[in-house]
Amino acid sequence: MQQQNIVSLPPPGRPRRPPPRRHPAGGARTPHTARSQHTRARLIDAAGQLFAEQGVDRATGQAICRRAGVNSAAIVYHFGGMAGLYRAVLAEARRRLTTTEALAAAAAAEHDPRRKLQAVLGLIVRTLASPMSQSWAAQLFSREFVAPSAIYGRAHDRILAERARILEAIVSALTGLAPQDPAVARACISIMAPCAVLLVFNRRKLSRVISGMELTPESAPQVTRHLVAFALGGLKTIGRRPRGAGHRAR
Repeated sequence: MQQQNIVSLPPPGRPRRPPPRRHPAGGARTPHTARSQHTRARLIDAAGQLFAEQGVDRATGQAICRRAGVNSAAIVYHFGGMAGLYRAVLAEARRRLTTTEALAAAAAAEHDPRRKLQAVLGLIVRTLASPMSQSWAAQLFSREFVAPSAIYGRAHDRILAERARILEAIVSALTGLAPQDPAVARACISIMAPCAVLLVFNRRKLSRVISGMELTPESAPQVTRHLVAFALGGLKTIGRRPRGAGHRAR
C-alpha cells in the first residue's frame, strides 16, 4: 500500500502562521532592522541627556523612554536593562569625543617625542574647544570622571589607563626615565590637569573666574602651544634631576 503524504492543517478559525523570516548574514538592512537601529539611537540620545542632567542613579527608564518617544519596554528589549543602556551611552559619548584610538594614532604619526606631545595635546584641546565639549557627551564623561558610577567605574578606569600609557611613553622618551618611574606618573598628572579643568569646568564660569581665559576653535592652537611649552619646561627640569632626587623631595 502506497503511503500518502499527510499535511497537517491548522484548527478551524486559526490561520497558519508564516515561518519566521531569516536574513542572510551580512545582508542589507531590512526595514525592521533600520527601525530598531533608529530606536536604539533615540534611546541613547535621550538617556545621554538625562544621565548628564541627573546622573545614572536618578534618571528613570520611564523618563528616558518618554523623552525618546518609545515604548517603555524598549530599554530591556534593546539593551537588556538600564546597566546595558548606560554602557552603550558611555560608549557613544567616547565616540563623539576623543577616542583612545585617535590619541594613539596622533602620537604614532610623529617620530619626535616633542611633536608627539604636541599632537596629543592638540587633539584634546581641539575637542575641548569644539561645540561637542558643551554637549551631553562631554557633560556625562566629566560626571563619570569626577564621580565614577558603580556600573561603569572599572571600565572607565581601564580606558583612562590606556590613555595614560600613551602619555607615559611620551614623557619617558622626553625625560629619559622609565615609564614606571614615579616622576613620570607625576609629570603625566601635571600635563593632563589643565585638560581635566577645561573638561569639567563650565566654559562661561571659567572665563568669569579667570579673566582672559578663552577657549574657542580660533584660540585652540595658541592654548596648545602654551600647554606644550609649559609641559616641556617642567619635563626638562625633571630629566636633569639625579636619579632618586624625586624620592628625596617627598
